[in-house]
Amino acid sequence: MMMRAAKLLCESGEYVGVVRDISTTGAKVRLFHETPPDTHLFLELGNGRRYAMERMWHHDNHVGFRFSSDIDIGEFVEEPGRHPRRPVRLHMEKPATVTAKGQEHQAMLVNLSQHGACIEAGSQLAVCEQLRLEVEGLPVRIGHVRWRKGFTHGLVFQQAFRLDEFAEHAYALQPFVPAIEIDDGRSAQVA
Repeated sequence: MMMRAAKLLCESGEYVGVVRDISTTGAKVRLFHETPPDTHLFLELGNGRRYAMERMWHHDNHVGFRFSSDIDIGEFVEEPGRHPRRPVRLHMEKPATVTAKGQEHQAMLVNLSQHGACIEAGSQLAVCEQLRLEVEGLPVRIGHVRWRKGFTHGLVFQQAFRLDEFAEHAYALQPFVPAIEIDDGRSAQVA
């Protein structure tokens, strides 16, 4: 039994979940929204390690997955890597508006985490500059530029999202067509 935030990668998008139970053959993940319709996906940990999985069941907000091959539980729990474990970052391209020093800049959201975002902007913003980030479907966030490389900027929010808020907003930004149960227990996509 454990409690670790992780990312689900599938064709319909990238979503946040909490790994609750783990064994050599599978995992139980708690979601904060509907279950993605994909049956085959990857679970990515904070060290970047990915595990191929197949969805076996779902009930309420919990989903059971079977790994494509047995895993080393010790390695999974320890999460070894060259770099420290990073917070879950979701890659998504969404238009954004950044306001800094009273001036609006058009930008593109590149990725989002609980504590910040990465954006591509048409102009360079100063490191440590305070700004306002607006992305349709997300609450406005105030933060500052943590780093800059060319026109790519790393932002840190003044107020982080709670994990459940982050998961719900990520779902709202990349909604999938939910599956419906057919009488014989199979799933089908809603058109």
